Amino acid sequence: AAPRPGAFRVGELALAEVWKKRYSTLKVLCRLAVEAVLSSPGGVLPHRDIIGQLPGQMLRTSGGTRLLLRRPSLEEYVLLMPRGPTIAYPKDITAMLMMTDIHPGDTVLETGSGSGAMSLFLSRAVGPKGRVLSYEIRDDHHSLAKKNYRHWRSAWEIGHMDEWPDNVEFILKDISTAAADMKSVTLDAVVLDMLNPQCALPVVHPSLKQGGVCAVYLANITQVIDLLDRIRSCKLPFLCEKIIEVTHRSWSVLPA
Repeated sequence: AAPRPGAFRVGELALAEVWKKRYSTLKVLCRLAVEAVLSSPGGVLPHRDIIGQLPGQMLRTSGGTRLLLRRPSLEEYVLLMPRGPTIAYPKDITAMLMMTDIHPGDTVLETGSGSGAMSLFLSRAVGPKGRVLSYEIRDDHHSLAKKNYRHWRSAWEIGHMDEWPDNVEFILKDISTAAADMKSVTLDAVVLDMLNPQCALPVVHPSLKQGGVCAVYLANITQVIDLLDRIRSCKLPFLCEKIIEVTHRSWSVLPA
């Protein structure tokens, strides 16, 4: 029988939440296949018992543990997907999206691709009429980012009525050597997530439209100081508008 509208289908992603002690949860991500089994600390659950069910239901494992099954959000996917380098976390990505004020239809440059987390959020922000150019210097990171992006897109198309846009071009190349590529591109925004962003700025700034925003993701304040020194010494036409640290605090509200 055909699955009900909105029900889980073979090939899409499912997220199982297992309740642990002290009101904490463990999240397990899987891609549904007829013969596969979901393993959790509370027992196993065959994928065939999930397929055809509606998201938001509780199912029991072989050990009697109750699991909440639903489709993962993009935030949950990027936190649970395979990683090579450390990802930019969703809290930081969303702050950068607001700072760059990216719109549907924009053309955005990203360096580097990493594990593909930023690429996915940029893909959704620019929409089907937009374009993301994602440069990565390392072959293993380049391959992983493409794989994670394709994985999400293919699962999305199975479980949703609309298609996820195929709007990210992953480019295996050092951005500092891509000046010729940039001559034919007009960029609405630039997002830099690399060890030495100062090497990219002279290459990308001629393609960034007047008034466009370049957001840089850096791990510590020493890197920020080095970047600002390079901008001053090279007299690059950038204005530092703000430097922020994004904090995220989780709360647990329990009965007295």
